[in-house]
Parts: sequence; C-alpha cells; structure tokens
Amino acid sequence: MGAIARANSEGNPWYSLHESSEGLTIRFRGSWRLAHINEIYPVILREWRFKPNQRIFLDGSELDELDTSGVMLVRHVLREAGVSEEQVVESNVKPEHSSITKLVRENLAVPDPIETPKHFGLLERAGIGTINALAKCKELLAFIGQTSLVWLKIFVNPRLIRFRESVVQLERVCVDAVPIAALVTFLIGIVVAYLFSIQSEKYGANLFIVDAAALAMCRELSPIIVAIIVAGRSGSAFTAQIGAMKLNDEIDALESLGLSPMQVLVVPRMLALIIAMPLLVFVGDVVGIFGAMIIADLRLGITSVTFIDRLNQVLPVRSLLVGLIKAPVFAAFIAVIGCKMGLSIERNATSLGLSTTSTVVQSIVSVILLNAAFAIIFVELGI
Repeated sequence: MGAIARANSEGNPWYSLHESSEGLTIRFRGSWRLAHINEIYPVILREWRFKPNQRIFLDGSELDELDTSGVMLVRHVLREAGVSEEQVVESNVKPEHSSITKLVRENLAVPDPIETPKHFGLLERAGIGTINALAKCKELLAFIGQTSLVWLKIFVNPRLIRFRESVVQLERVCVDAVPIAALVTFLIGIVVAYLFSIQSEKYGANLFIVDAAALAMCRELSPIIVAIIVAGRSGSAFTAQIGAMKLNDEIDALESLGLSPMQVLVVPRMLALIIAMPLLVFVGDVVGIFGAMIIADLRLGITSVTFIDRLNQVLPVRSLLVGLIKAPVFAAFIAVIGCKMGLSIERNATSLGLSTTSTVVQSIVSVILLNAAFAIIFVELGI
C-alpha cells in the first residue's frame, strides 16, 4: 500500500489530501450526505491510498454538511484499507458534526468477545450447586424475616390487614380447591384401605383396617397430599400472579403510591392460605376415611356402622389435631416461597416460567422436610 499521487486533489469538490512527515491529512469539503454518496465513493476508492502504519488526520474545518452516511462511508473505506482506529485522528470538527461522528462510533463499536462457557467437572458442579442452594436459603430466610416484621406491625395495628383481598384469595385457595383435594384424598383412602385389606385378610385382622386407614389419613397422608396439591395449585399461582405484576411494573406503581407490596400482595395470600389449609386437610381426612369405609364394606364385609364404631375407639382427637397443626405451618411456607419467587423474578417471561416451576419444587421439598421434623417432634413428645 505505497503512497500514490493524488491527482488533482486540490480541485476535488469533496476533499483535499496533504501529505507530510507526520502523516496524511484529509481535509473534507462540501456536503458529505446520503444524496452525494454515490458520487463520492468511486472517487475516494480510486484516489485514497495509505502507507503502512501511517497517521491519518481527518480535518473537518471546511466541511459544510455531514450525516451518518458520510461518516460510515469514511469508516468503511479506512477499514477496508487496513487502517486501524489508533491511526486515525480527528481535528477541527464542528460541534454539530462531532455529535454525528460520536453517534456512529458508539453504534459501530466492536462488541466484546463472547466468553466460551466453561465446562466444570462433577465436583465443581456439586460445589456450585451447593453455593447456589445456600444463597437461595439465605434469600428465603431474609424474606421470612421481612414477612415476620410485617406481621408484627399487623399484630400491633390489625387495621393494616386488607380483608377484602384476603377474602378473595380465600375463595381461590380454599373453596375452589375443595373438589380436587377431596377427589385425591378419596382415591388415596381407597388405595390405602385396599392394600391393607389384602394383608389383613390373611391373618383375620379385618377390623384393623379402620385403625390403619384413619391414623394414616389423619396424621400423615391427608396433610401431605393436600399440601402438595396446594403447592402445585396455589403456590405456583402466587408466583405467576405477582411475577406478572412485576413484569407489567404494577409493583413499582404500588410503591410509587406509597403502598407496601408486602402488605398488599403477600399478607392477604399468606393469611388466606393459613386459614384454608386446615379446612382442606379436614375435608381430606373425612373424604379419605369415607373412601376406606367403602372398601372395608365391599371387600371385607365391615359395615359402615361397625366401621364408625371402631373409628370412635381408635382415632383419638389428638391424632386428628396432629394433621391440623401441621397444616398452617405447611401453608405459611408455601405462601412465603410462592410470593418470594414472584417478587424476585427478572423482567422476562423465561424467568417467570422458571420461578413458577421452582416454587412448586421448593414448596414440596419444604413440606416433606417439615413433615419429617414434625414426626420426630411428636414422637419425642409422645403424641
């Protein structure tokens, strides 16, 4: 790319070329706008030649008009000639032209190279997963703390509760959930009674089917099954509802109006679920035992009168209360997880879907862990 004679550059209506020991100066003239690009391009393509590592000075002192097309044309020709950004120096650029060159330079900047994703080994992935799990636990504990403070304020001033919203949520999480909870627990009661009847027949212990079905449903199965249904139905709904509000900037609107999202969104849902869960568990107890009673009559010949009489003997009130005590605790954790995941989503639909799925998984795992803790506590207390 040696230097070439610039034929009649001084008489060129678009520019003039001046070469010195410091480098090559291109002094622009006239109107470098889109309307003249087709005239300018063949001329500069033919006449502009550059030495290796030569400094290029772009002088805009005599330039009348400029738009982004003119700037992009100059950048294109320089780049095709192998001139780097470090070799180019702008001088005497008018303020109105400087803003145009800055705009083009920013929008045509070379993006940072994309980092190749690292492939971690099994041990590294386990460590990363553990760190992420601990971080999520920390976030959940922080949210539980915030919720506890809000409940403390409500305890001091009960008027802060939004009763109308709580009633609406109670209808959704309780009344609308009764059919599915009753159906599932009814089928579970049938399955438990049927499986136990197969074994009890062998030893003539038919009547003990009442003990097995009643205690299993009231102490363990009904609370767990209802909690899983509520986690999949109401917990995910809380995340989806609050997450959609965050995507639509409705939560920011609440805060700008001076309203607390915790009081407006979290507390009514949590209160409704805490009230609804014991009711649903009680429905599950009754329907599950009813399903067991049907199997006992059809398969073992135990009449409903005999079944109920035995039930009064073997099902103490404390066994019924065990499941009802678990229910509000399960409900509180499901509500907290659902609302927390909804408030922490990023502003995209993908994050909303992932958070909804994560709510169900976290809620079910939490319910199982809490149930195990309750089992140990009740055993130690002799309940």
